[in-house]
Amino acid sequence: MKPIKNALLKSPACYVAACLCAISANVAAQTEPKTSTPAPAAADAEKSGPTFSSKLLLTGGVTNIEGSAGGGLTPWAIIGGNGTKEQIGGSVFYTQARANDYTLNVAGAMVGLFDRVELSYAEQKFDTREVGGALGLGNGYKFTQKIYGAKVRVAGDAVLEQDSWLPQIAVGLQHKENDRGDLLRALGIKSDRGTDYYVSATKLFLNSSILVNGTVRLTKANQTGILGFGTNTKDKYKAYAEGSVAYLLRKDLAIGAEFRQKPDNLGFKENNWYDVFVAYAPTKNISVTLAYVDLGNIVIKEKQKAPYLSVQIGF
Repeated sequence: MKPIKNALLKSPACYVAACLCAISANVAAQTEPKTSTPAPAAADAEKSGPTFSSKLLLTGGVTNIEGSAGGGLTPWAIIGGNGTKEQIGGSVFYTQARANDYTLNVAGAMVGLFDRVELSYAEQKFDTREVGGALGLGNGYKFTQKIYGAKVRVAGDAVLEQDSWLPQIAVGLQHKENDRGDLLRALGIKSDRGTDYYVSATKLFLNSSILVNGTVRLTKANQTGILGFGTNTKDKYKAYAEGSVAYLLRKDLAIGAEFRQKPDNLGFKENNWYDVFVAYAPTKNISVTLAYVDLGNIVIKEKQKAPYLSVQIGF
């Protein structure tokens, strides 16, 4: 046990993730629905016993650019994968957003444990294209960022508790590691790694076919961590708001919009992000998301807008 303990102490993000998983069993005993009336379709799934996939289509969300279940820009309180509270689910995904002057490619995977705990991994590759040459870095200069995520549902059930106003609530973290530490520090950026902490609340109104999510994130990240974390003069965590609204046109098709507030540590006028999206799930195991994202200013290039495509395969 001592080597395991020492390894956890050396990595704060791993330690926190372990703590989240450890408390989830105690939380589960206090927060499972007791008297609420489940949605009919969800109730049928529960009565049928364990299966390969029992969640309603699209109620597990898609995968955001940092690997967590939710919308494209922000995590939701739902747990990823198609498993219910008696199952283990998971997914893999690939996302590309090609803006006017930059390209972001993301791939990753997640596992959902008993609709209570979510563990995820994503790898981002940010291509500066010709901007890299203009900055003296070389055309096609890339930043790679690895993201390790953990999320725990602590209250509510977005699907089953339809007669309660309590949303599903989850706490989570995303630990990020950037591969361009030497360059970032030369630019006055404090660190090439950091951890975001967040709380999300998600409410699904099945009768109205509307999903609403709100997230508060504690972060020091510059451009979500692609340009490191903090600066030599600005290195404190601050809270930022994120939100999503989705409307289910039918059980396999949703439209929506998102907002993500962002820090401006570098003085490059880092703007908030917005998107509108369409998500389609032809089967329980496949979903495709198309979006149009307004990224604002990124370093020396303004008015960056990007079509966004994400494909997810779940189980």
